[in-house]
Amino acid sequence: MGRILLIIAAVVAALVLLGPLVGFALSLLKWALIIGAVAVGVMLLSKWAKRT
Repeated sequence: MGRILLIIAAVVAALVLLGPLVGFALSLLKWALIIGAVAVGVMLLSKWAKRT
């Protein structure tokens, strides 16, 4: 019984710690996608400006 409670407590603690880490990783991914989209837009705009 004690071992089961210890496993449940470890799983709950892991989920509590994992939540903010996953949120932080997704936030970094979001900003990377935004910066990448801006960089591609600037590159396409500069190519278009050189052509005209």
